[in-house]
Amino acid sequence: MRVAVVDIGTNSTRLLVADAGDGRVEELERRTTITRLGQGVDATGRLAGEAQERVFAALDEYVAAIDAHGCEAREAVMTSAVRDAANGAAFAEAVRTRYGLTGRTLSGDEEARLTFLGATAVRDPQDPASLLVIDIGGGSTELVVGSRGAVTFHVSTQNGVVRHTERHIHTDPPTPDELSALAGDVRPSIEAAVAAGVREAVRTAVAVAGTATSYAAIDLELEPYDQPRVEGHVLPLERLRELRGRLSALPLERRREVRGLHPDRAPTIVAGAVILEQVLESFGLAEFEVSDRDILWGVAIDAARTG
Repeated sequence: MRVAVVDIGTNSTRLLVADAGDGRVEELERRTTITRLGQGVDATGRLAGEAQERVFAALDEYVAAIDAHGCEAREAVMTSAVRDAANGAAFAEAVRTRYGLTGRTLSGDEEARLTFLGATAVRDPQDPASLLVIDIGGGSTELVVGSRGAVTFHVSTQNGVVRHTERHIHTDPPTPDELSALAGDVRPSIEAAVAAGVREAVRTAVAVAGTATSYAAIDLELEPYDQPRVEGHVLPLERLRELRGRLSALPLERRREVRGLHPDRAPTIVAGAVILEQVLESFGLAEFEVSDRDILWGVAIDAARTG
């Protein structure tokens, strides 16, 4: 089945067009636009009008591509920002009526299942090892643990790159005290949300989404972005700390020029690393594997199964 999947997240709006079936995904087109839908949601509880318009502008372009590919299924999923916002339901209805997309606001359970499905699509489904999938978004971080292809634990924590940048980073470049306060906000919430026994059982982590793929691209000095080289790249925690230290010492305009980093991700990339570091430290992990196979793949596989 030819499937179009749009992921309308807190920080970015993404498109995947693929032929999917039998648990496999063949990507035909993929796009990412930084739309910052979650701008101000942490403070106001509402989706800002200008943020919604940025998403609609991206969807105008995406729907033209979807139509050109002749997609049989047209899925759109929304997560943290839309779940949290008082006007989230009205925004989702606008997506459905204006663009002919499904416009589903996923529950935490659905988001976890689909993220794990995508991240493990090409892994051994009978592997008994306890695997952690880390999905750092703009408004939340999903932590999904599973083995033998099934989710055994998941939680959505209110740790996101947009949310925590707005909450803690007020100078350019950020100060050590701001970064310490950010880390001090994140770590207790992770340890409160995930029991010590669950954390201690995990031996391997796969990180998906923009923070992880951006740091892989920076580490590899990729220009332009090269998905096959990013996929499966292993990044030690110590190297992540080094890269974060380098980026956090730069003012925003110089950060935008870093090789491997999309300029639009520069405002939130430091917060993303701090969150990722705190997750790895709380699980006692010394490294993580990077994957571009995330909820987009999970929704595509699921749509092909049910369509």
